[in-house]
Amino acid sequence: MIFLVVLCLALALLLGGGCYAYRVAFYSPKAGREDLPVHKGKQYEPHLAEIARLLQTILDRPCELVSVTSYDGLTLWGRYYHVSDGAPLDIAFHGYRSAGLTDFCGGAEISREMGHNLLLVDQRAHGKSQGRTISFGIKERYDVLGWVDYALERFGPETQILLYGISMGASTVLMASELPLPENVKGIVADCPYSSPVKIILTVGRRMRIPAWAAAVFSWAGAKVYGGFDLLEADPVRAVKNAKVPILLIHGESDGFVPCDMSADIQRANPQKVYRCTFPGADHGISFLVDPDRYRHIVKDFSDKVLT
Repeated sequence: MIFLVVLCLALALLLGGGCYAYRVAFYSPKAGREDLPVHKGKQYEPHLAEIARLLQTILDRPCELVSVTSYDGLTLWGRYYHVSDGAPLDIAFHGYRSAGLTDFCGGAEISREMGHNLLLVDQRAHGKSQGRTISFGIKERYDVLGWVDYALERFGPETQILLYGISMGASTVLMASELPLPENVKGIVADCPYSSPVKIILTVGRRMRIPAWAAAVFSWAGAKVYGGFDLLEADPVRAVKNAKVPILLIHGESDGFVPCDMSADIQRANPQKVYRCTFPGADHGISFLVDPDRYRHIVKDFSDKVLT
């Protein structure tokens, strides 16, 4: 009887803690989802004017709202920006609880300068896209395949594609790198990716003074029971080991959210395919703002090398 009582209490604790972890880390309410994120924090203060300029530039560009149906039945939305027929296509995936318009307002300018067409994706459970669960790239990696298939069906089998991602979006495209991507995908640019969903959760948990065991156990339970996915199912390091396309990693050396060492771990998984470039003094996701000329040069050089 004592054993059963202890077991029931342990199960209740696991389910209760998992529910709390799911609501905090993985659940995405529909209200306010389409609002553009506000850049808060000292790291953004020197760049607010440039952020506003870049954001207004992309808001002024005409775009077409497009959609696909995910492998599990969700309607996913994106914004397509046309430059020229037959041009390479950049498909961009934004970060955690963010948006393509804000995360890629600088990248969109680079894409346009290169003469590429651009597709800014609303990841599942973000923006206009359906879904209530953010799975840190576990489910989202299959959405990458869906958008690639859409691009080839719409723009033709000769279309050359580059995949872009920032933060969670960067880890998403890296996890997709081991999936059966068509040969049209010529390269991947991943800005400030984390090396695994579990490690980034533990990293954030330490900052919140949550014991590692609690962060690991309750986040796994919350994902599994309430989110319908396994946090241990995939991670960028394992995926990149099997990647067949060239990969460019970019990371700010002063990243206060995703430690810069995480992208180093990813590069070590497949140094023959992965090139890594770090930006001194850059915090999370603002390497472009810290040194836009160098950022442009690195991305354009990579694009020139991988596109035929």
